[in-house]
Amino acid sequence: MKELLRTTDPTIIAFASALLQGEGIDCFEMDVNMSILEGGIGIFPRRLMVRDQDHFMAVAVMTDNRIPLKG
Repeated sequence: MKELLRTTDPTIIAFASALLQGEGIDCFEMDVNMSILEGGIGIFPRRLMVRDQDHFMAVAVMTDNRIPLKG
């Protein structure tokens, strides 16, 4: 799996996940439990992962929708 994006904003993760699912690209959100442990103050970023073979297409979907990706 490859990291597609990393953010502390849960709305970006939800929007990106919905876009990817709409394109038939499976994704997995990592570090959810860390953000729960922090108490919801938003200091630990969550990561959205996609399969290696889907990464190129996922980047295109994010770029088309102006979702900032990791550096």
